[in-house]
Amino acid sequence: MDIETFRNYCLLKKGVTESFPFDADTLVFKVMDKMFALADVDNFMSVNLKCDPEQGLELRENYTEVVPGWHMHKKHWNTVSVRGTLPEQLIFDWTDYSYELVVKGLSKKQQQALSEVE
Repeated sequence: MDIETFRNYCLLKKGVTESFPFDADTLVFKVMDKMFALADVDNFMSVNLKCDPEQGLELRENYTEVVPGWHMHKKHWNTVSVRGTLPEQLIFDWTDYSYELVVKGLSKKQQQALSEVE
């Protein structure tokens, strides 16, 4: 997978924005101003995705390409290699889960605003 494929996939999701809030290399994807994915645009080897604590542990136990989130809260984020043997669709599924987890955590007002986004 390359960065443009991942970027395009994320941007298809409702209410998603992209920015470089940390530095010129780290592309951050947000829904309603809450992060759900981060990636290095110049050296796209992995992506950080939000997860619930139980899922995070399970994925780390079952996939060598999944490790605790680099530079993130290790309990709630995983770093997933995009250069290993993981199927692209699995990375997309985990990206969907990260997005949905963030949306679920939004306030009712934010969720309402998101539902009105075209």
